[in-house]
Amino acid sequence: MSVISEENVRGENLFKDLSADRDDCEPTEIESMCMNCHQNGMTRLLLTKIPFFKEVIVSSFSCPHCCWANTEIQSAGRIQEQGVCYTLTVKTKQDLNREVVKADSATTRIPELDFEIPPFTQKGALSTIEGLLDRAAAGLEQDQPVRRAAAPEVADKIDEFIRKLKKLKDVEDEFTLVIEDPSGNSFVENPAAPLKDEALTVSWFKRSVQQDIQLGLRADEDEEEEPVGNDIDTMRDEVLAFNTNCPECNAPASTNMKLVQIPHFKEVIIMATTCDSCGHRTNEVKSGGATEEMGTKITLRITDVSDMTRDVLKSETCGILIPELEFELGMAAVGGKFTTLEGLLKDIKDLTVSRNPFVCGDSSTSDRLEKLHAFGEKLDKIIDGEMVVNFVLDDPAGNSYLQNVYAPDPDPEMTTEKYVRSFQQNEDLGLNDMKTEGYQEEK
Repeated sequence: MSVISEENVRGENLFKDLSADRDDCEPTEIESMCMNCHQNGMTRLLLTKIPFFKEVIVSSFSCPHCCWANTEIQSAGRIQEQGVCYTLTVKTKQDLNREVVKADSATTRIPELDFEIPPFTQKGALSTIEGLLDRAAAGLEQDQPVRRAAAPEVADKIDEFIRKLKKLKDVEDEFTLVIEDPSGNSFVENPAAPLKDEALTVSWFKRSVQQDIQLGLRADEDEEEEPVGNDIDTMRDEVLAFNTNCPECNAPASTNMKLVQIPHFKEVIIMATTCDSCGHRTNEVKSGGATEEMGTKITLRITDVSDMTRDVLKSETCGILIPELEFELGMAAVGGKFTTLEGLLKDIKDLTVSRNPFVCGDSSTSDRLEKLHAFGEKLDKIIDGEMVVNFVLDDPAGNSYLQNVYAPDPDPEMTTEKYVRSFQQNEDLGLNDMKTEGYQEEK
């Protein structure tokens, strides 16, 4: 019998990448009782990583006696700082094949049918859009025999609704699927990656107190008072350290935090984590100030390889655009970073090409592989100074920065534009009550 101990796992991640070439990707089998016939069946657990996403636990139960089976997925990662909402307009049958990670804390809605699956009423699932529709229909059909005996009229109405739900799979008309998850651990595939998905909208939101309570992040009796802050002068002069866990191997690690003044910009908080067990390193940047009154769009025309040495502060609310490549990266995709332009472009390549989960295994297609590899080659040309493009940082919070190498004089290759945030951008930033000049609620 294998014993899991700190000595056995330290320095090695329990969550393995799925690969046909690995011998250690076998699931763990546990004999357990079937909840249908109460005889013993088999549960299989697989701890794996979904690149471009996070660690998950996939479990599957099957009973050889009554043939009952059940599968579910649980997030093994941390609850994210913000909730996430995916809004997909399903236009073709190909959209039904999009892969979906739906956490058990997510709410699923189809506005056209006035249909909603509340949070914590279903187990988490790794499926497709079609699979979610089938699962919803199967859940409604499950208690229909009892309803027909007790309330025939209600059963008839539910039968009619099930037919409408199943008819959505024909995609005769467009419909909208909304997955809203306060934990931030749900995911919907973008098959057009690394290009922008015109049918899919991803927005982030600040959790309410009630949602924090549902996720177990605070007790019911917790007061909504802001904690007393640390002395700012102390933070400027010292490097603060606190204990955490490595995001890769989950071993104990240490995170250092420092308040830094960026010339010609503002103060930011830089946090760096180093794991002594697996060697993983990461850095993250948080704005040291409040959200600006207006958003900021910074456009740099990259004309020379020397531009790669420019310092870049990308806040977690900042999106990235490269119009010549028809590329757009959402604001939370690579988190907050303080690096060089070369480092940021390499992170983008790593995220969209090297660690993209849809370029390997059964999910990959030759057309998709060719597009991603071509995109990676274009990024390499930009880094080597062989391709002239416009690089855009679009931050509705106004907390991102791109170094002006001519400072204090204007940079002839860089423009900075201030703009009034839209209603949706204020929603994403948790500024629902903020009113600015030119701000109007969209109805």
